Amino acid sequence: MIPLAPPPETVEIGMGDILLWGVLPYVVLAIVIGGTVWRYKYDQFGWTTRSSQLYESRILRIASPLFHFGILAVLAGHVVGLVIPRTWTDAAGITEHMYHIVALGIGTVAGIGTLLGIVMLIWRRRTTGPVFMATTKNDKFMYLMLLAALLTGLGATILSVFDTTVVDYRQTVSPWFRSIWILQPDVAAMTAAGVGFHVHALWAMALFAIWPFTRLVHAFTAPVHYLFRPYIVYRSRGSSSHLAPVRRGWEPVGTQDRGVRGATRGPGRRTRPHSDSTHNGSTRAGRR
Repeated sequence: MIPLAPPPETVEIGMGDILLWGVLPYVVLAIVIGGTVWRYKYDQFGWTTRSSQLYESRILRIASPLFHFGILAVLAGHVVGLVIPRTWTDAAGITEHMYHIVALGIGTVAGIGTLLGIVMLIWRRRTTGPVFMATTKNDKFMYLMLLAALLTGLGATILSVFDTTVVDYRQTVSPWFRSIWILQPDVAAMTAAGVGFHVHALWAMALFAIWPFTRLVHAFTAPVHYLFRPYIVYRSRGSSSHLAPVRRGWEPVGTQDRGVRGATRGPGRRTRPHSDSTHNGSTRAGRR
């Protein structure tokens, strides 16, 4: 039986709780928005994943989809758990026990898959020489933050299952998360949450604070223009005889030297220069 959250008026709120759950979320939002705008304005050439597939693709072919599809499933689970109120699922006929069983099963599979994917990516970068040489300190710090966020999330989930004193996050973390977006942070709700959820929330906010300044910023980019851009023609399939002659920029134009006056009689046509012995130098140049 999951214990109910205490009434808000009975929760003791300190200055630290106000700073962590009432002020810090807006500081992080300001950093994410401002940092993303700054990065797009001043570092568009760095707005990339810096793909290392050219150096090694065997492990990447498995680790990258495992991580990316796993993180999308984890994100979808967070959206359902944090954004959708409990009253909505009750109205849909989904009992609390059924919800937690499904959320725990899918969330555990998605979390383990994502964790396995990022461990493989880190191992690949550490053991593959060219990939390791292309890894910056910023990348190492980013991987550390991602790994810690996943571990704290899994840890909070496990604690909420086996520790019967942990209050349901749908009564604490979820109301606090929704209250942030209406500019009325419910500090009491988050204060009543378990320690595991506190650690995970703080680490998640730290991850989002560094997001615009790492390779993670590519998640804000969708290649929509690829669907509408024209084809790039590398080689025409038609015969070259139907193409209009093109005047080459390196041919002499308007020269006063009679020895090469026949070199540009027509656009795209080169003729043999005059073979007068007095213009031996011009003749040799024309034959080159």
